[in-house]
Amino acid sequence: MSEFDFVRALVPTGVWIDGAAAPASGGGTFTVTDPATGDLLTEVADAGREDALRALDSACRVQSAWAATAPRERSAILRRAWELLVDRTEEIALLMTLEMGKTIAESRGEVAYGAEFLRWFSEEAVRIGGRYTTAPAGTGRILVTRQPVGPVLAITPWNFPLAMGTRKIGPALAAGCTVIAKPAEDTPLTMLALAAIFAEAGLPAGVLSVLPGSDAAAVTAPLLADSRLRKVTFTGSTRVGKLLLGQAAGNVLRTSMELGGNAPFIVFEDADLDQALEGAMAAKMRNGGQACTAANRLYVHNALREQFASRFAERLAALRVGPGYRPEVDLGPLINERQRATVTALVDDAIASGAVLRAGGKPLDGPGCFFEPTVLDAVPRTARMHREEIFGPVAAIYGFDTEAEVVAAANDTEFGLAAYVFTKDLDRALRVSDALEAGMVGINRGVVSDPAAPFGGVKQSGLGSEGGSEGIHEYLDTKYVALTR
Repeated sequence: MSEFDFVRALVPTGVWIDGAAAPASGGGTFTVTDPATGDLLTEVADAGREDALRALDSACRVQSAWAATAPRERSAILRRAWELLVDRTEEIALLMTLEMGKTIAESRGEVAYGAEFLRWFSEEAVRIGGRYTTAPAGTGRILVTRQPVGPVLAITPWNFPLAMGTRKIGPALAAGCTVIAKPAEDTPLTMLALAAIFAEAGLPAGVLSVLPGSDAAAVTAPLLADSRLRKVTFTGSTRVGKLLLGQAAGNVLRTSMELGGNAPFIVFEDADLDQALEGAMAAKMRNGGQACTAANRLYVHNALREQFASRFAERLAALRVGPGYRPEVDLGPLINERQRATVTALVDDAIASGAVLRAGGKPLDGPGCFFEPTVLDAVPRTARMHREEIFGPVAAIYGFDTEAEVVAAANDTEFGLAAYVFTKDLDRALRVSDALEAGMVGINRGVVSDPAAPFGGVKQSGLGSEGGSEGIHEYLDTKYVALTR
């Protein structure tokens, strides 16, 4: 048996309802393939409307009991799940690399990052607070408590198959909510493996369901229309997020939305160039550029732009491209042919608009969804990639001369998720971070994500926060009890 067969043998491939895997109600399946080769990994049950409602029935049946479970017990289950996940780092990392394509080193990093949400929220589960005070007028007492919102629909993307699940499931379970997870069609296996880990950790049957499916609407629409559902949390495109918000409005559901990004990466003239280059590698190339926080627009002061562009192109051109499970590889494939076609069209448009190609620029021949690491300099701000997420290994560099100019350019977008600033001037760093319309700002660093910090955007990049002490409040309702003196 090969190592790939061994990993696949660990994963349940049915719909996960009532603590076990079963065939989909309609009996259908869909295929999961390796984006590095196009080879079939396995077939997975194709959930539909009946499965969705069966999962909701299960979630509602155990919601009261799970909400009444002692916070310490909920904490202990999350802690055990964290331990099991860490113990199986190699298997889960290989599984993610097989279905998503990222390098094995990045997959190991995602296991560590994703697992940490379970440990963090295991600690938050016992710290759900309230308050008790005398009314200012002296007419009575104010008691404020927080209670779980109830059954949650968690819709996760393909680019971080584990971490986007744990970032939602961790706080929901800690708060006392049941969860129905809908993983992306391209990457359902990691979420199914996570469900089995939770069962082993002692999570009661019905508290977590996982519904893989090729037709997301077939699963989500009946759930969003059912008044028993209390919340939807989604990570994905702004276009889909708007559709879900419209559907959620029918029952006035609580919503958390982590949507698209168009992150500016600003390098001022006084920046440490080596530090800025390291930051750009992390902010642009993490996950092969397939991240909502990826640096989409690299604004480099014209005093440094030529040197920055030249050195950055050298670094990207030296990256080794191939299947992510090969240890020598630095960059894996894009998720599928649709995404590769999107990236190709954006690059072609930029070059046609007058951008200077410094490295790469085209898809690679042969099997798999590979695209060359690419650097484009002097990109016109009329190019599509200045307005649209690239979501690939393509760096677009723009010059600027003044602080006011670059802040205005950075804010000239409907998105506002992440931003990055490189400067040695602390006053400038704080001034610019205040002026940037973004939910997260990295100062002299290219990665901002941290389970202990709130993750979220402004404008059309989303609603609410995930992670940090703020993350659990997205799954809690506030109740006020008025008492006499």
